[in-house]
Amino acid sequence: MGTERSRREPGRERSREKAREKAREHGLADRLEELAERARERADRSERSERAERAKAGSTGSSALSRSRVRLDLPKAPRQKLLPEYDPEAFGRTSERIARFLGTGRFIVWMTLVIIVWVLWNIFAPSALRFDEYPFIFLTLALSLQASYAAPLILLAQNRQDDRDRVNLEQDRKQNERSIADTEYLTREIAALRMGLGEVATRDWIRSEFQDLIKEMDERRLFPHESDEGDR
Repeated sequence: MGTERSRREPGRERSREKAREKAREHGLADRLEELAERARERADRSERSERAERAKAGSTGSSALSRSRVRLDLPKAPRQKLLPEYDPEAFGRTSERIARFLGTGRFIVWMTLVIIVWVLWNIFAPSALRFDEYPFIFLTLALSLQASYAAPLILLAQNRQDDRDRVNLEQDRKQNERSIADTEYLTREIAALRMGLGEVATRDWIRSEFQDLIKEMDERRLFPHESDEGDR
């Protein structure tokens, strides 16, 4: 019995030690898992806080940059103007039409008729129907107003015509320069061709040479002895 108990006791101790080791291992694993989860939670919290701080800094920085700096790659926003906007080209065309009409005989005839009717009406019409009696102040005011508007309109039309004339003159000058350059180039080419043709055998020269050869051959046929002596 004693021997059996002595044999069983070391086996029990060994099993107890194994169980304790397993419990320790399980406890350490659980502890390590808890520590890892806590570290993950702390890392997530720190990342979230950093992201929030970066977003705040980016929003404040972008607003400050947008306020302080001006984007050069974007067109500048138009400013609000107190004066009404208009199309200068359309206004210029209208002023030219008015200036052309003011410079015609029809305008002078109509203006003369209007003035005559105005004066006669305010002289011979009943006093109740007269609207501008002598010295015709309203007529003078209307004519002065018409003259004050006609003068700048005519000047504007003249300025536009001067601009067009200036552009046409510039184009004519460039065209003349190109034509002069072309003529100079053609004259140089013609001179070079003449110099080259001076060394080329022409039809008249070849004809004269053939005629000389024919004469020489005829002379040799008529006087063969003289030709032989001359060759010697």
